[in-house]
Parts: sequence; structure tokens; C-alpha cells
Amino acid sequence: MKLTKALKTRRNNFNAGEILSSAFLKTMKILLIEDDKKTGDYIITGLKEAAHSIDLAKDGYEGLILAKEGTYDLLIMDRMLPGLDGLSLLKTLRMAHCNTPTLFLTTMCGIDDRVEGLNAGADDYLVKPFAFSELNARVNALLRRPRETVEQKILQTSELEINLLKRVVKRNGHLIDLQPTEFRLLEYLVRHVGQVVTRTMLLENVWEFHFDPKTNIVETHISRLRSKLNTGNKSDLITTVRGSGYIIHEAT
Repeated sequence: MKLTKALKTRRNNFNAGEILSSAFLKTMKILLIEDDKKTGDYIITGLKEAAHSIDLAKDGYEGLILAKEGTYDLLIMDRMLPGLDGLSLLKTLRMAHCNTPTLFLTTMCGIDDRVEGLNAGADDYLVKPFAFSELNARVNALLRRPRETVEQKILQTSELEINLLKRVVKRNGHLIDLQPTEFRLLEYLVRHVGQVVTRTMLLENVWEFHFDPKTNIVETHISRLRSKLNTGNKSDLITTVRGSGYIIHEAT
């Protein structure tokens, strides 16, 4: 489909749901990191129609500077960028404790590619070419994710404390250094304290996989998380329920 036709089709589809969407969604400040002009123009036009504020970076280094210095609700980035590739860019941001939700756009569609991107700290992954309606839906889904509030900023169970605003985890007062994916995994387990959390639930809610990637990604991250949580402690916070999943028990 030619770009002009795609824009017209997208505009018609968007207008049909504009009133309904505006009732539930707010304007987002989005940083788009994309070096292809046609793709960038296509995305910017559509997201501006959805009343979002968009900044554009055309290479990885410019994107890194803006992402670190600006205040964005969402990052949308290509993986194949000049200067600094998207994967390295995202890893650098996560190491710098920049936890802005991030959506990868890429032609790299293999399962291993998606796993690599999500492990680097991406929150979602969309393969090119894509329909704008799907991109818009994924942007809205990221917007609908619960934001930390004053009442929600601390999660506690047993001797574990998670500060959601500062992204800090402590056990018995000792700081535990977690990678972004490990943090999301622990947060999800603690939010379901006392409940068995299945592998499927973790794939869908931590990695945004709505299919089985046929890898040991869950088991590997559980093992790493368990090791970090148990360092210097006698008890194991995460219990494996054979054939079912994992559970963190409520404090007794």
C-alpha cells in the first residue's frame, strides 16, 4: 500500500474511534528514534492526529541524549540505527536507570531477536512493516499500564521492600541490584503475593509475549532473581510449585 493511501486509511480508522479513545487516554510526550524519513513521517503524522507530542531523533546518539535529558512518557525506536544501534542504546539507558517504557520497531522478526530486545529492557516489540492501527493500539496499551501513585510507591512482603518510584529493592534493609526485567518480574510476583503465578502469566505480563517462545527465558530470569534475593539470606522467597509456576508467600 502506498504511503498516501496508508495515511488516508489510517486517518479514517482513527477518526472513527477518536471520541471513544479520548475518553480514556491522555496526551503522551513521545520520543521517536527513527532514521528512515518516510517511516518517521508516517508515525509522526498518525501520533499527532492522536493528540500526542512527538520529538524525533534520527540516529542513536541523538536519541540517547534526548532520552536522558528529556521527560518522555514513551520511547519508540528502530533497532537498526546509525551511530548507535537501538539495542545498545536501550541497554545504555537501562544501565543509567532510565526506565521510560520503550517500543521497538524493527525488521528483525526472529524469536531470538524479540527475546534479545525484551531482555535488553524493551516493553513491547513491533515488526516492520506494520499497520498504524496496531502501533496506535500498542502505544495506548503502554499508556494504560498502571502508573505508580503515592499510595502504590512501596510494595512490601515478608522482609522484602520494593520502592516503585525509585526502582529500589531491599531485603532486610540490604540493597539488591536488579536489572529492569528482573525488577518487573519481582514486582509482578509481589503484586500477586500468596498466589501461584504461571509461566504463561509471566510471559504475557513481564515480557508481553502472547505466545510461547520455546525458550527457558522465564526459568533463567527466575534463577537469577532468586540468586540475588537469597544472597546473604537463609530462606528462599520464591517457591517453585512444580508443574504450576511460582509463588511468593505472604508474611506470617
